[in-house]
Amino acid sequence: MNRINPGKLLLSKWTAALPKNREKHFLVTEVFRDEEGTVLQVELQAVLTQRSERLDWHLLKNSDSWLLGWK
Repeated sequence: MNRINPGKLLLSKWTAALPKNREKHFLVTEVFRDEEGTVLQVELQAVLTQRSERLDWHLLKNSDSWLLGWK
C-alpha cells in the first residue's frame, strides 16, 4: 500500500506495475479538486506516448498496480 499525500500529487512520478503498450512511466499532470479543495482525481500522462488518462487518485495507493517514482 503506497502512502500518498494528496497535496503533493501534482508532478509526482509513477511506474505502472503491469505496463501496457510499453507505457511504464507516468507523470501526474493535473489534479482535480471539488469546491472544498478535496482531491478527487488525477490526470496521468505516459512519458513514452504522451497519452493521458484520468483516474481516481486513491487507485495510486494500490502497490499491485502503481509504484511511487520511476523504477
